[in-house]
Amino acid sequence: MAKLIITQVKSSIGSTKRQKLTLEALGLKKLNRPIEHEATPQIVGMVNKMRHLITVEEVK
Repeated sequence: MAKLIITQVKSSIGSTKRQKLTLEALGLKKLNRPIEHEATPQIVGMVNKMRHLITVEEVK
């Protein structure tokens, strides 16, 4: 499986509670701190919902 490097680039201030919980579930705690995850369907779904706050790079 491919790996994803996910980095939060925008603040979650003003986001809904559900969006904040999704960021927390992804393991994103601070801005510009990259987190590496496997590209499972659950992670990809969370990434698609949070696309406006994060950047994603695919690593093979």
